Amino acid sequence: MRPRKIPLRKCVACQQMMPKKELIRVVRTPAGEILIDLTGKKAGRGAYLCGKVECFRLAKKTKALDRALKQTVGPEIYDQLERDFIAVEETFIAGKERADDDDDEEA
Repeated sequence: MRPRKIPLRKCVACQQMMPKKELIRVVRTPAGEILIDLTGKKAGRGAYLCGKVECFRLAKKTKALDRALKQTVGPEIYDQLERDFIAVEETFIAGKERADDDDDEEA
């Protein structure tokens, strides 16, 4: 049986290619909202960030999300995203470790 192809995405801040499951997706919905999408399946234009707060701050400083989402992201939205990002960071890391454990059991 052929090994499964793992989809890769690039962090908009540090430009590092990583498996899609190891990145946090920020999405601009068709309604124009900008929010964090942990499922990776919400409709809209997406941008990916490493699960590190440093990468989020770098993206804010360089306006990487503005370019990736093709929309100006205001300072108040960046502040809200940063609060959301910090809140979901622990959940994201725990979920990633759980997925790693599942992969180890399958092998």
